[in-house]
Amino acid sequence: MPKSKTATTAKSGSARLYIQATFNTTKVTITDLKGNVLAWCNAGGCGFKGARRSTPYAATTTIENAVHKAKDMGISEFSVFVKGPGPGRDAAMRVLKSAGIDLVQIADITPIPHNGCRPKKPRRV
Repeated sequence: MPKSKTATTAKSGSARLYIQATFNTTKVTITDLKGNVLAWCNAGGCGFKGARRSTPYAATTTIENAVHKAKDMGISEFSVFVKGPGPGRDAAMRVLKSAGIDLVQIADITPIPHNGCRPKKPRRV
C-alpha cells in the first residue's frame, strides 16, 4: 500500500516538509498533503553523533538528504513548516532556497506559551 501513496504523491508533485530544530538535533519529515509520512531524516541518521548533531552544518546535511529523497519520489514543490528554536533553522532555510525546489509556503509553527506555568505559593513566615 505505501507504493500507491508514493505514486499518488509523485503525480501531484507537492508535499509538506516539517523541520523540527531543537537544541540537540534537527529532524525533517516529509508528508503528503493528507499527512501520511513519505520519508524522514535526522542528524543522527546522517552520521553526526554527540554535540555535532546540533550544529548548522548537520542541519544542512539533513535537509539535503531529505530533499534528495523527495526528488527521487517525484516531489517538486513543498509547503515548509519550521518548529523550534535550534541553530538549524536558518541553515535549513538557506539550503531550501538553494536546492532548486518550489516553495509554496513557509510557516513558523513554534509553540508559544500564553501565560506560562502557575507560580509558586508565597512563603508564609
